[in-house]
Amino acid sequence: MEVKEEYSLEICYIYDGSFEGLLTAVYDAYYSKIKPTEILEEEDFQPSLINEPYYIKTDSVKADKVHNAIRNKISEDALENIFYTYLSSYKGKGTLIYNYIKLGFKYENKVDLHTYDDTIIKIHKVRNRVAGEQHIMLGFVRFEAISKNLYYSSIEPDHNILTLIAPHFASRLADQNWIIHDLKREVAAIYNRVEWAVVPFEKNKVPGFKENASEDFYTGLWKDYFTSTAITNRINPKLQKMKVPIRYWKHMTEFK
Repeated sequence: MEVKEEYSLEICYIYDGSFEGLLTAVYDAYYSKIKPTEILEEEDFQPSLINEPYYIKTDSVKADKVHNAIRNKISEDALENIFYTYLSSYKGKGTLIYNYIKLGFKYENKVDLHTYDDTIIKIHKVRNRVAGEQHIMLGFVRFEAISKNLYYSSIEPDHNILTLIAPHFASRLADQNWIIHDLKREVAAIYNRVEWAVVPFEKNKVPGFKENASEDFYTGLWKDYFTSTAITNRINPKLQKMKVPIRYWKHMTEFK
């Protein structure tokens, strides 16, 4: 007698990649009869014979309810862990966040004390990587004057950290117009002396890029600063490579 194997399809919730879309997916996962095995960004989903996609329509009302529930029933720290993880380049972060939120509703504000749980370990590890790069990038961003009233910086971070570093520069360079351009994701934080926003952005959108003489002046200031603070007989390229990863050098004026 032939025995037929039965396979149960894995349900994959697919969201649009936005934070609101992710929180909407979490909401639907709780209140829908169709429970997901995974929650994935649309660009990460790969169709197969064993999974079935379930596309989530972003709903700001649902997203707000989940956002407020995390803040009120779990903690502000948990909400921050979730947002930092969302900004990471970690594959499967949607599923990881969903599992973390489920634990959060179970353990409430003590969820992060369960450091033996694999989900908690991963969340903390990913969050720390994003926070670490955020801190490093604050010291590595270099601006170039591309016109009389506009400064430009390009970066290629591992994680999507523009929303984390923009407030720092909005405070430190409050009297300047500036652009911080994430080349890897083709988005930029743009500041107009009043407020900042992250928008889709391509390098060719910058007017007169590398054609304005003021750029050379500003670059010269950085080089002069680097030279004046260096002690010639203590220059140590090996140490520089240890302290400043080479992948950041091409965006830092003093290494050009």
